Amino acid sequence: MSENNVAIAEAYYQAMGRKDLSSMEPYLDSKIHFIGPLSEVNDKDELIKATGRLFSLFNDLTIRAKLSSGDQAMIVYDLDCPQPIGKFRVASLMTFKNNLIKQIELFYDARPFDKKSVS
Repeated sequence: MSENNVAIAEAYYQAMGRKDLSSMEPYLDSKIHFIGPLSEVNDKDELIKATGRLFSLFNDLTIRAKLSSGDQAMIVYDLDCPQPIGKFRVASLMTFKNNLIKQIELFYDARPFDKKSVS
């Protein structure tokens, strides 16, 4: 089960790196719970819309590490963002149920986005 969760998580973030919402959507439970430093969402359609808005903020996504335990997987990735943000590091803890992503909790330092709002 753990290896399958990592494969699903990796496929989800590879689709995000391609900026391909239609390929991301099937991996998500309809009642996905997303928790991030700047927002919280409890609906797949709302999360997909928010993710689409994120696409303009990065050029590339590189997965750095992936691991799993039980019904969870963690993906650590870098977003290559235009200056003044630059490299943006993220850790994503994902919980799975019935081979779907049931929860995503992101961990990152939101301060680089302050630079963007000043520019």
